[in-house]
Amino acid sequence: MRTIFLVTLALLLSPGTVLHAGPLGLVLPTENDAIFSADPSQFYMYTDRNFEGVQSKPWEGGTYGFSRNQRRTSIGIVYTRFHEGVDIRPVRRDSSGNPLDEIRAIANGTVVYVNSTSSLSNYGKYVVVHHDWGEGPFFSLYAHLSSATAVAGQQVRAGEKIAQMGYTGAGLNRERAHVHVELCMILSDHFQRWYSRHFTSENHHGIFSGINLIGLDIAELFKAHRANPNISIPQFLASNTEVHYRVLVPKSGQLDFLRRYPWLGRDLNTVRNPKSWEFGFAATGVPLEVRPGSKSLSHPVVTYVKPSGTDHSYLTSGRITGTGNTAQLTPSGSRYMQLITDSF
Repeated sequence: MRTIFLVTLALLLSPGTVLHAGPLGLVLPTENDAIFSADPSQFYMYTDRNFEGVQSKPWEGGTYGFSRNQRRTSIGIVYTRFHEGVDIRPVRRDSSGNPLDEIRAIANGTVVYVNSTSSLSNYGKYVVVHHDWGEGPFFSLYAHLSSATAVAGQQVRAGEKIAQMGYTGAGLNRERAHVHVELCMILSDHFQRWYSRHFTSENHHGIFSGINLIGLDIAELFKAHRANPNISIPQFLASNTEVHYRVLVPKSGQLDFLRRYPWLGRDLNTVRNPKSWEFGFAATGVPLEVRPGSKSLSHPVVTYVKPSGTDHSYLTSGRITGTGNTAQLTPSGSRYMQLITDSF
């Protein structure tokens, strides 16, 4: 069974694999539906914050995006830490305060990974589900679980229970029990080779390490899907996310990443034998477009950045640095480009 499952997983991640188009069919992962209400504070779990000696518990810290780690800059206070998913608070607890909420698959899919050992990840115990919408492989991730009820290889339906809410993982306690949910693209199916180049610690999670997954704005996607159940992810990204910076990368031939997500391609017929590729990224690092280039390079270069009066590193998860309309990749940004282009 495990061998069959691994072969199937390899096929769905293979470049050029044809998937079956279909609607997203999204549902919320718990009973908590306050994201659609006039009071979203009842949906998100707060974070404990200490900024310049002032203690607070803002619910906004549980939202997607740059919502944590305040810093005072020349343009005012900015939030520099990217939160890749949403933290959903429980709606039911037992007499001891333990959460009772079931965690459910947000769409039809196949469970591809279950981490049942909380100490092996900051996510604690977590489950990853693959979704096939005809637009490349997407993966929902459910973290800080008390336990998983689904197993790898299991097909699940939207709304089907896959786990129980908990508070496993780094920095959590019973009071802040929640489920952290992401919807991600996968960066590389050669992740282990990249990981071994940059880390000495063991990779316990294969290609489903959080480092190899980049999360979309799942909160806004839920809202957009509610307004238009026929919306696709490419349509959602095109209408909700702007290019914050572009990077030109030396890479001849084709990109596995682009073959997995062909809708990202722009002007593909303008260069017959590409020597480089230009990626357009959201500030979060989500790839939004990819263009072939004819320019030969020795290393990646930033070709565009949205001008800012503060260091770009504060606004891009530390992947680029500089100010104004000039920028360059940081070591973290260079590693990110290596991973997304399989340049290692």
